Amino acid sequence: MKKYEFTIIATGLDPNRDDFADRFFGAGCDDATISFQKGAIILEFDRTAKNFAHALDEAIKNVELAGATIVHIEPDHLVSLSDIAVRAGVTRAAASHYANGDRGKDFPLPVARVTTENPLWDWVEVARWLRRRGQIGLAELLRARVVRYANLEISKRRATQRVFGRDGGYRRDHRTAA
Repeated sequence: MKKYEFTIIATGLDPNRDDFADRFFGAGCDDATISFQKGAIILEFDRTAKNFAHALDEAIKNVELAGATIVHIEPDHLVSLSDIAVRAGVTRAAASHYANGDRGKDFPLPVARVTTENPLWDWVEVARWLRRRGQIGLAELLRARVVRYANLEISKRRATQRVFGRDGGYRRDHRTAA
């Protein structure tokens, strides 16, 4: 068993209620530090499990059991050059050299904000590139894939709930529900 760190961003529960923390603790989130920032519930987990996917899956179930709605999992799969540097354990300058093609070929192209001074890359693609170069382990690449998949599934579920409602019934006001 290994310990995994990740953060779940959630909403849907009033942090001022007397039973706020108890709901999470009772649902199995006793290995999370809970805070409330910018209108969101932040659950920072240090979860022990046989692998990252199991740790994240169980934490998601626990947060939902507490009655919260999951918005996002962090660390996000969209990353800046600074994020890449931290995750890869290199300097910001080295990450910039990768992106410019000065240190290695075929570095992935940005996937968001491409025309701005602060583009974003898909961490899965960058991790795959770094893995081929022997700069990160397989576990980090797999973790990147799990987080990206989880966030895509969460986004799909939230979009479905906006159109159909939590009970699955079609909402007549679905165009204004977004």
